Amino acid sequence: MPGDERSEKQAAAQQAVDILHEISTILNCHLDRRTLSICISMVENGVNPEALATVVKELRKEGQEAQVESSAAAARRR
Repeated sequence: MPGDERSEKQAAAQQAVDILHEISTILNCHLDRRTLSICISMVENGVNPEALATVVKELRKEGQEAQVESSAAAARRR
């Protein structure tokens, strides 16, 4: 029964994401389930986990800097 096997795999994958999300929450990684699922998929497809972590950190840093710049620009317009 291919349908049962597929649903079992989906359930197992969902459980794995749930567990990893709990770990992520405990470690204050600030990754939502969707982002975590994407990262897991990337690692499963051969992306280096350390490189991926570095990219995520850099994107967060750039996002925070852009947010600060946007807030400062909005304050100047007032």
